[in-house]
Amino acid sequence: MTATRSLASPSPRHTPAAAYDDLLARVLPRAREQRVWNPSDGPLPSLFVSHGAPFTLDDPQWLGDLFDWARSMPKPRAVVIVSAHWERAPAAISAAAAGTPLYYDFSGFHPRYKTLPYATPDATDLARRLKGLLGRASVHEFTARGLDHGAFIPLMAMYPAADVPVVQLSMPSLAPGALLALGARLKPLREEGILVVGSGFMTHSFAVFHRPELAAETAAFDAWAVDALARGDADALIDYRGKAPGAAVAHPTADHFVPLLLTVGAADDPGSAVSAIDRMVMGNSTRSVQLT
Repeated sequence: MTATRSLASPSPRHTPAAAYDDLLARVLPRAREQRVWNPSDGPLPSLFVSHGAPFTLDDPQWLGDLFDWARSMPKPRAVVIVSAHWERAPAAISAAAAGTPLYYDFSGFHPRYKTLPYATPDATDLARRLKGLLGRASVHEFTARGLDHGAFIPLMAMYPAADVPVVQLSMPSLAPGALLALGARLKPLREEGILVVGSGFMTHSFAVFHRPELAAETAAFDAWAVDALARGDADALIDYRGKAPGAAVAHPTADHFVPLLLTVGAADDPGSAVSAIDRMVMGNSTRSVQLT
């Protein structure tokens, strides 16, 4: 699935990604020195992150929130991330080789955003582990496909040193139940110090840009999702089309919501959600949560 636009923060400054350059200058030493997970830490949480378009790299608050979130837990040994922007069945994985170029699956933004590197380390061991978890069927590795923007943009903010191996896993379906089941298969990774991340957007409405009054619909959907998560009600989340107020406005398509079900499925306690980021931007919820 290729995206040409996505929700993000307000318009970029005249020098694109200036805020990201500032972040790197300030935090790289701390990022490199972050303590790496060890078994005594117990399982890592599973995360759902509301990612943005490339120019969220110009939002210092968003960058800082994601970096601080990553610093609140041990640095993972590796990351498995499922993005709203790659649907392929059966489940496939991105290239595992060190330094695989990014997949710039967007257009209409300043050209500089397609020059920002994020060269992650070799993830061959992680790819092998994933293939084992996903069952007997052969799992295809797209050796020329790097991380797409739903994966690399939040990770650039969270782990700016690019020192954590990453593999992106495709969504085999947009059915919420299928993503819940996929998350459950990935759950053992958390006990191995591997971070499981679903990357989407808590609400993903372009209509609200042109009709600000629709922000009441996205806010109602966000509040409903918070309540369903607090109750650990996976059945309600699966049936969000039928049960959530404002669903048609908040998610005209399923792709940015269903990664949340992956996060819930990978958790031990589906009612353990804690919001790490909670603000409305351009009428949409950027809520990002972690579960244990």
